[in-house]
Amino acid sequence: MRIIPAIDIIDGKCVRLTKGDYNTKTIYNEKPIEVAKSFEGVGLQYLHLVDLDGAKAKHIVNYKVLEKIASKTNLKIDFGGGLKSEEDLHIAFNSGAKQVTGGSIAVKNPEVFDNWVSKYGNSKIILGADCYNNNIVVSGWQEHSDNKVIPFIKSYLKKGIKYVICTDISKDGMLEGPSFDLYNQILSENEPINLIASGGITSIDDLNRLEDLGCEGAIIGKALYEGHIRLRDLETYS
Repeated sequence: MRIIPAIDIIDGKCVRLTKGDYNTKTIYNEKPIEVAKSFEGVGLQYLHLVDLDGAKAKHIVNYKVLEKIASKTNLKIDFGGGLKSEEDLHIAFNSGAKQVTGGSIAVKNPEVFDNWVSKYGNSKIILGADCYNNNIVVSGWQEHSDNKVIPFIKSYLKKGIKYVICTDISKDGMLEGPSFDLYNQILSENEPINLIASGGITSIDDLNRLEDLGCEGAIIGKALYEGHIRLRDLETYS
């Protein structure tokens, strides 16, 4: 299973939110490149980089942060947050992203998202399926949709999507463990699927359990920043 540390960006700084609430912002480092290099320093190869300003603005904002991390590390970066247009994707890939994640666009403008998959391929476009009470949420988790998470994922798997990031927002930043039951249901009802778990991961035991379930990847955020999982504990996964 791939271990994917997360860096969330507001005003060019490394922050974390709780349950996606912008009012809960905690700044962990004003230089995201330092954080990225610390991940690379223990042998981690991947990075989940989220442009929270972009998610709110509905267009890419913090591409300079992406560009700096991509040019000064060898991390394979998947980038998300506010990607709504062909121009946004062009900027993200030109700035060094290896993959991009589309969530809101897959709900609000599926034709555009389908075109992205056709044009760039299903190894470069990740479906973002973030949910609260099993309903997909969009626009930086500020809006709830009527889409149920499992049918939503199924519909895109039929269209050829290969990678899915699923965050249970009720778990995000709470350090209470991830939604094992939800991930188990997604994996049992949707095969084959490269499911990347996100939200609530707090311990190495959580990671082992997600791997046993069959998750292809796991995104870790606050647990790293708060010291619940130490970087050196992840060296065996690199």
